[in-house]
Amino acid sequence: MTATTSSFAGVTGTIVTTTWTADHPRFVVLLAHGYGEHAGRYGHVAARLVQAGAVVVAPDHAGHGRSEGERARIEDLERIVDDLGTLDALTRAAHPGLPVVLIGHSMGGLIATRYAQRGVALDALVLSGPVIGGNPDIAALLELPELPQVPLDPSVLSRDPAVGEAYAADELVYHGPFQRVTLEAMFAAADAVKAGPRLGDVPTLWLHGELDALAPLAATRPAFEAIRGPRAEEQVYPGAQHEIFNEINQDEVLDDVVAFLERVLAG
Repeated sequence: MTATTSSFAGVTGTIVTTTWTADHPRFVVLLAHGYGEHAGRYGHVAARLVQAGAVVVAPDHAGHGRSEGERARIEDLERIVDDLGTLDALTRAAHPGLPVVLIGHSMGGLIATRYAQRGVALDALVLSGPVIGGNPDIAALLELPELPQVPLDPSVLSRDPAVGEAYAADELVYHGPFQRVTLEAMFAAADAVKAGPRLGDVPTLWLHGELDALAPLAATRPAFEAIRGPRAEEQVYPGAQHEIFNEINQDEVLDDVVAFLERVLAG
């Protein structure tokens, strides 16, 4: 597996992308990362997908990782969705005729859902812990005159303590507090998701950790039910936290993703 970096002009600045590819790819995966992180944290995910025959292309969203923009500041999530659309077009041009799969985790799941709701032709959609239903505890912070200057707690990411330790030590991860404008943009996008449209006939796999504290299952389920299409499937992993691709059962999760993709792409 080889990994290369590239860039393109996004709505608000240069967007840096990472591409992992097999020698003879059979399908394309666009991968959207979550809030505060970057595409580089998904190398092991890309490796499993490449093994299955994918070329994986992942952007660092604006204000994240190596891309331009104020760190973790998002004024309108739809502009991030626009950037994903640009990358989609560039990737399809580079790999004409290959099926296109979109995978999004957390905020990336919200971005992926909004992109799918635009009616783009996707061969499959995979949502990992998507924040499409918001988070009541975080929403309550917006009622305060000033947001607490508290960063995201790495211990809620995975039952594997090494994941939180690596996250805390990663210099490309944003370790500052939430910004009001970013939270407002994310909740506005979640409201837009629930307003529809439904996902239609796109084969969709929703994956979630039972004990996800950042995208609570109780808040996410009604949001997904409001938009799910006839070809939607789901899997909830008992005891798992937010980052199911980095959980102690990550091999099971990745095997489930690959099995789903092989089945729907073959069909």
